Amino acid sequence: MVISKLELSNTQTKLLSIVANMRGAMDACFFDEVSILGFPFSVSETFQQRNTNSSIEKSLATVEQMKNLCDQRGKTLLVYLSMGFGNPYGDEWSPEIVTNWANKIASMGIKNIALADTVGTANPDDIKSVFSYLIPALPEVEFGAHLHTKPDDWHSKVDAAYTAGCRRFDAAMKGFGGCPMADDKLTGNFATENLVAYCEQNNIETGLNMAAFTDSMLEAQSVFVGH
Repeated sequence: MVISKLELSNTQTKLLSIVANMRGAMDACFFDEVSILGFPFSVSETFQQRNTNSSIEKSLATVEQMKNLCDQRGKTLLVYLSMGFGNPYGDEWSPEIVTNWANKIASMGIKNIALADTVGTANPDDIKSVFSYLIPALPEVEFGAHLHTKPDDWHSKVDAAYTAGCRRFDAAMKGFGGCPMADDKLTGNFATENLVAYCEQNNIETGLNMAAFTDSMLEAQSVFVGH
């Protein structure tokens, strides 16, 4: 297995595995190299069914089971609140609904929650308003942003989240990946190089080894050529 060949003893890097059910969680816990399990919990019933073939009610029970498993295995559970900034499927959405679910998740003792712009339809005003409320309301929780962006809207989204107090961001080199259910083919994962550029422009310390990052970017470009 690739995971078992990783050498992580001399780095602060932590490996996260996103899992959609308990079988995936148990498989991930088999590896000492995996420190964090991520579970996609949607505030949209429609998207929860499409993404994990499970209802919100059953998924909440899964969150509780994963939390217990992580506690037993010395792992950290990160819960993604997908559709955290809006819902294109017609299900009811509001900042209050997101807050309600965040409170329920936090009440289980979960300290890491990421709000996800799952299909890239969020606007900066909603991103800022949700984070501006949640971060002060739940100070014991570290909130993150999982943004899906297009080439022309990433800056406004990350700036809205950062201005509202978010300090944890998911990103992917070259912006590869994204949600297969996004209607716009230009919508992909938030590009790591754009996050780095934003930090440099705003004098935000990242702790990155920039020479190693540049090498990694070149490697990513060669690996994903044609994709």
